[in-house]
Amino acid sequence: MTFLHPEFIYFMFAPLMIIYAYIMIRKESHEHYFSKEIMDKLRINSNSLTLKARNTLLFLAGVLIIIASAEPVLKDGTVRVKAIGGDILIALDISDSMLCEDVYPNRLELAKKKALVMINKTTKDRVGVIAFAKNSYLVSPISFDTKTVSFLLSKLDTSSITQKGTDILTMLETVTKTKTTTDKKYLLILSDGGDETDFSAEIKFAKEKGIVVFVLGMGTELGASIKKKDGTLIKYNDKVIISKLNESISELALRTGGVYIQNTTSSRDIEAMFSEIINNTEHKELKSQEIQRYVALFYYPIILAIVILLIAFNSLGKKVKHDKSASIFVLFILIFSNSPAIGDVFDFKKLAQAKKFYEAKDYNSSAKIYEEYARKNNSGQAYYNAGNSYYKEKQYLKALSAYSFARLEDKELRAKKLSNMGNALVRLGTLNTLERAVKHYEVSLKLKEDKPTRENLEAVKKALEDNKKKEEKEKGDEQEEKDKKYSEQKTDENGDDSDEANDKNNKNKNKNKNSKSNDSSKSKKSDEKVRPDKKKNSDDAKSQENKDNDNKNSNNDNNNEDSQEQVKELKDKNKKEVKNKANNAQSDLKLQKMSDLEEAKWVKKLNSNQNTYLYRLNKETIENDEKNEKPW
Repeated sequence: MTFLHPEFIYFMFAPLMIIYAYIMIRKESHEHYFSKEIMDKLRINSNSLTLKARNTLLFLAGVLIIIASAEPVLKDGTVRVKAIGGDILIALDISDSMLCEDVYPNRLELAKKKALVMINKTTKDRVGVIAFAKNSYLVSPISFDTKTVSFLLSKLDTSSITQKGTDILTMLETVTKTKTTTDKKYLLILSDGGDETDFSAEIKFAKEKGIVVFVLGMGTELGASIKKKDGTLIKYNDKVIISKLNESISELALRTGGVYIQNTTSSRDIEAMFSEIINNTEHKELKSQEIQRYVALFYYPIILAIVILLIAFNSLGKKVKHDKSASIFVLFILIFSNSPAIGDVFDFKKLAQAKKFYEAKDYNSSAKIYEEYARKNNSGQAYYNAGNSYYKEKQYLKALSAYSFARLEDKELRAKKLSNMGNALVRLGTLNTLERAVKHYEVSLKLKEDKPTRENLEAVKKALEDNKKKEEKEKGDEQEEKDKKYSEQKTDENGDDSDEANDKNNKNKNKNKNSKSNDSSKSKKSDEKVRPDKKKNSDDAKSQENKDNDNKNSNNDNNNEDSQEQVKELKDKNKKEVKNKANNAQSDLKLQKMSDLEEAKWVKKLNSNQNTYLYRLNKETIENDEKNEKPW
């Protein structure tokens, strides 16, 4: 047997001996005036204790209390305690834009409050803090000392970094320099996103360095002006700057395997974020320690001391017999009130009740009892049972949260827990949760091979492959439909162009035919005019020949002159016809260059007249009444 606190014996036993010796040596006041024989005659015979006996009992009770305070124990072997958790880094934006008051009291103060809630929840994980604006620095390295980390974070403000602006890439470089126990680094950013819209460089850097980014967006889409501590507003080119929440930063979270959540006035956003981080964080053994186990014995001397005190302070004579039952009752209460097993008895009843609710399919009541017991006693088994109850109740997010707190030593139970977490993630039904379910199934199978878990893993992988093929097919169909529409549009345009060209060619051909017909009619008329003249001249020549032979030569000369003039006139007419044909060809070419609107307008104009401009071959010039308009 050993004592955990032997100092109580060293410092309290000696004063107790001195007090007892002083009491035993000191005489009572009446002994100075009466002898012992007289006092024996005066004393009434009773069963009560003497003063020395009572003092001796009090001394023994004091010794027993001192021994109990020293906490006597028996060694019961050793046990190795492992601290299993993850490393989480919190990056807080302290740029001037975080002073906007579109959320109460402002973005920076609200972000610090949410970060403190996050730190208080991480009882089994290590936490570090980074502050950033244009530059960044490590406020607190990763540590289990959450109180110190919380104190340092609460003191951050915009004056902690003098350079203004928001540069997330430099902050990610600071994260890579922080030492963690896992290969991947898990980072929570509390920021309004800054002014940058393209985070491709940050995404590429984070993927290369194995940084999983979670973002809690601070601010609103409407935004607000930036107010300094002195009350003035920040301006640029004499205009008040309005800072808004930049939701483009969500790409940084989603494409690196994290989660993006916009802030709310309640704490539900940070609780959901904490649950996501815990579920995605890789947990490893952070430290381990062997602890000596003991069997406590302090309640034995305490019980004995209480019995002695009851004997010392109570008379056992006949006149106080009615106090025996009260003394026994008080003794019974004191004994059982100091028993350490009484709490476990009631806890056992609660667990039995929770199990009864579970078997009766009242999963909600069962989950509440299990979760309450788990929080009170920090029991991994109770968290596991609460997760099972929430899963049966189809509250999969609460089930995942309960499973994440379940720290189980048994390998088989850990495998079942991971398998159940995979099932809950599958039930949520999103692409991200399916991918996470695959990871949980794989880790569960590494711990213990299980046929149902293996079948679930294969089914989820097949579903992911089918979804991938479906997306590729939809993309291909969409591209094919776009190409088809594009080709149809091109075909329609070409068809319209060819129809317009054919219509114009047909019009030109008809016009040429009409012009040729008019030319032929004109030439026929001219021939008819020439032929009567020739006939008339021949009759005159015959008559003149009969009348006077002498005048024959002169008449022939006149006829020749007339015929020459007629030929000349015909040549002039032919030249005019050739010129008109050339003009018609030029007008046809100009008409081909007409726009559709102008062509329709001029066709209507030409159809309104009996003779169009193109068919007036006997006129050298064409007069257009509307001088401001062009026929081409």
